[in-house]
Amino acid sequence: MESVVPQEITTELTQILSNLLLGDNEIRTNAETAVNERLAHTPELYLLALAQFAISADTEVMRSFSLVLLRRLLFRPAPSSPTQPHSASSQSPLTGTLQQQQAYQSQSHPQLTLYDHLSPQTLTTLERLLLHSLQQESSNLVRRKTVDTVCDLAGEGMRRGRPWHALQALAFNMTQAGQPGGSGTLSTQAVAAENLRESAYRVFAGCPNLVMDLQTDAVLGVFQRGLQDVESIDVKQAALLASVAYLNAAEPGQLSQSLSLMHPVLETLHSLAQMLPTAGSLATAHPSRSAPVRSPSSETGPSPYANLTAFLTTLTPLCSTHPSLFQPHLQALLSFFPSLILPSADPGPTPTVSRPFPTDGEGSTSDRQGAFVFPPPESPHASSPPASAGASGAARTTPTSATFDGGAPAERDLDADERQTLRLAALEFMVSLSEARAGMVKRVDGWVGIMVRACLEGMGEFEEGDGLDGWLEEDPSVNSATEAESAPAMYEQSLDRLACAVGGRAVLPPAFQYIPSMMASYDWRVRHAGLMAVAAIAEGTAKVMENELGKVVELVTPMFRDLHPRVRYAACQCVGQLCTDLEEIIQERYHQQLFAVLIPTLEDREPRVHSHAAAALINFCEGVERNVLLPYLEPIVERLLKLLDPTGDPAHVRRYVQEQAITTLAMVADASETTFGKYYPSIMPLLMNVLRNADGPDYRKLRAKAMECAGLIAIAVGPEMFLPDSHTLVDLLMRIQKSPVDPNDTQLGHYLIATWAKVCQAMGPEFEPYLPVVMPTLLATASAKADISVYDEEEDKVEERDGWETVSMDGQTLGIRTSAIEEKCQAFETLVIYCSTLGPRFAPYLSQTFEVTLPSLRFYFHDGVREACAMLIPMLLASGKNSGTLTNQMVTATFLQIINGISTEHDASFLSSLYKCFNDSLRIIGGPSALSPEFQNGVMEATKRQLQALADKRRARKARPASDLEEDREDMALLEEIEDFALEDMAKMLTVFDTNHPLLVAVSSVKDLGFNQYDSDEDGNDEG
Repeated sequence: MESVVPQEITTELTQILSNLLLGDNEIRTNAETAVNERLAHTPELYLLALAQFAISADTEVMRSFSLVLLRRLLFRPAPSSPTQPHSASSQSPLTGTLQQQQAYQSQSHPQLTLYDHLSPQTLTTLERLLLHSLQQESSNLVRRKTVDTVCDLAGEGMRRGRPWHALQALAFNMTQAGQPGGSGTLSTQAVAAENLRESAYRVFAGCPNLVMDLQTDAVLGVFQRGLQDVESIDVKQAALLASVAYLNAAEPGQLSQSLSLMHPVLETLHSLAQMLPTAGSLATAHPSRSAPVRSPSSETGPSPYANLTAFLTTLTPLCSTHPSLFQPHLQALLSFFPSLILPSADPGPTPTVSRPFPTDGEGSTSDRQGAFVFPPPESPHASSPPASAGASGAARTTPTSATFDGGAPAERDLDADERQTLRLAALEFMVSLSEARAGMVKRVDGWVGIMVRACLEGMGEFEEGDGLDGWLEEDPSVNSATEAESAPAMYEQSLDRLACAVGGRAVLPPAFQYIPSMMASYDWRVRHAGLMAVAAIAEGTAKVMENELGKVVELVTPMFRDLHPRVRYAACQCVGQLCTDLEEIIQERYHQQLFAVLIPTLEDREPRVHSHAAAALINFCEGVERNVLLPYLEPIVERLLKLLDPTGDPAHVRRYVQEQAITTLAMVADASETTFGKYYPSIMPLLMNVLRNADGPDYRKLRAKAMECAGLIAIAVGPEMFLPDSHTLVDLLMRIQKSPVDPNDTQLGHYLIATWAKVCQAMGPEFEPYLPVVMPTLLATASAKADISVYDEEEDKVEERDGWETVSMDGQTLGIRTSAIEEKCQAFETLVIYCSTLGPRFAPYLSQTFEVTLPSLRFYFHDGVREACAMLIPMLLASGKNSGTLTNQMVTATFLQIINGISTEHDASFLSSLYKCFNDSLRIIGGPSALSPEFQNGVMEATKRQLQALADKRRARKARPASDLEEDREDMALLEEIEDFALEDMAKMLTVFDTNHPLLVAVSSVKDLGFNQYDSDEDGNDEG
């Protein structure tokens, strides 16, 4: 292809791109500067040069890099744009303030980019160069970069009213490359026909708007042809990507005309499932095109497991966005999905007395038979393979004694890993569909049951790694993230999600068909899985499990005496979770049975187990009545003090056990209140000693837990007992606060603020002299702005950082430092404690606190901040009134902010909080007569506006199609219940002004527009 830029430009660009790829920072920075300078002066020339270079460069690396750079530069802010320019590195995050972000959000038009400054002739040339690359590029890797760039160019162009008809035509022609009757001229010696077809479908996937205005039947025909491609699995997957993108982008009318596409889409899954090897066979790579059967060594490409996993992963998002598309096909999916989500039927080695937990010859346990033996196929509860699955399906689901006869251990390990990945992908597909339309899947007999069984099976498949000894030696706080990513943990999460989605009446029967026998299994992994399963389903099935809770407790408590420490650990986890999910109920009914197993387990011989028993006690204490706890207080405290073991051999003292014991002591003290005073003389000196001596990075967490515990015990025993020690604790806290800042200790500030608040609660008015110590830091934290980074919107991957979250907004990727926002929320919650505890004594800081609190009513990044501010404002008014320091300016500023907030608030939950804040504030200043007519009129106008908005929302919900109303009934009813709370608080405010206020009729009318179908029992209406 002829060059479109002078040779000297190409030569210069070659050198610049080469320098950009070098590892030397100085050379790379100079190259970045050169790029920016040339784009500022002659952008069209250098962008065309980049596109030209993507065709003519000698190496794949340079062609790929040219395309990536072109894609990023085209849609970055233009140098001449009035917006903030980028730094020399286009990949560097630009940190901005909250004000900058708000300014960005207020722009009525997107930022102008380099693309917007290109002439039509340049754009046409650029498009021509990219189409040439798309059609002629010999490297699959480079051509995929071309596809990405082409899709971005097409999508942004169409957003600006510039269609790309040439791309549309070429892509349709490419889908027929090498096909009978197709455009065979497109296939060249350098580019195989199936590669062109794949690229075409990837273009449609990346820019579905190319086909959205075309005849629906024609588009569906093209997609179906790709889904049924007989030569290349890659073409099939690209066509699946395109189909999913099309269905997600389709308008409701188009979607209803596209239902026929779901059959070929789902047929790809079934056909790939048919290709899976039978049990005991090694998977081989999938051939790139149809050909006579060849030996495994001659085949290329991913294995059938990897292919099917990729297809499932592609299709799963559609389950969440358009679950109703799958409704006609659920029975067909259920005919072959069990063979995907259940383990292979290899029973593995036979256990013996000498080897009760055997492994195969290579030490692997992942390919043994399922975790426990299910009923045989003829059982009504068994899942038989469908006739359509053929012999291969039967072989996969019928228990056999097949073992691997051939293949190296590495091949078997890879095969097992890919099978596991496939099982999880298939399960994720089913769980996502169940979460999106629970009512739909519950009507399909066997759907929930097979998922429950698959989760239970997977939860029992442990890869022990370093074995039991390694697990016992681990610090659980360090390795918790690794365990959460293991396959059994993923199955556990799936079971949890399923239970929350479909409820107890659907999950409990199939779950407890297997759980009792799991608890009695010879294999510790299966017993462990049974306990973890009870814990996993507790949240979603609590309402129904409550009726059978006694049987559950009888099933779980004997497992605390299990011989295997990991099973005893799981028993602690199970009871702790039950205490959280059935809070107060299980503590009230079964405290004797639970204390009878938890208290002895505090003396378990294994540190990981007795530490976890202490953790389970925390969950128990959070929902226990004081009178229930008191009879057990002495044995609990006695054993927790032993765990602290301050006089023991340091080599045998586990720090994580001490940390847990301190945390549990704090919760026990909080629950037992003043009765804990008996143990105060024994415990508080220990905590003081920790705060005095626990220095260094290894003791950060122990020191923080000691602070927390000291504060909670101080509150529990009351000021009379605590005050003699209060000054000592305060001095220690001040010493810690003034010590040099350790940048790696990110939790110290959080624990310090929390402990100061507890000390204030414990000391009461006596805390006033210490306000100058705590308030400067607290006010600085409360007034902190949101820390936001704006990343290059074309950056492929934003590096994740601890304490940060990324969100996409108006075409940009924003990084928000959530850790700072959480600290801001904690600061306001602490101000609530100080002001409510000290009352008029808080007056010296009234003005400064108002200054940070009123603007934060509009801190939209964190609901907790706004809620704390709404709670704090009436307390500040009361403090000022009672101390005689409240000024008219404070009152005026307060009601101005509250009324403005009511007028513009869109969140019904916080709208309720604003009305409560208004009502409490009005009462404190003396009622409606103390409020100026301007503010009275303002709040009435704001209320009228909110009534109109709520009425419009409710009418819009009622106008939705009946099918949508049925599926989303519970969600909409919950929304309307929240709105009803706001309407009730609104009515209370109106009644204060006039018990017969005319707007009270409007409030009732808006309430009547709702469905009023909220049911707190998630199983109440649809599972009767």
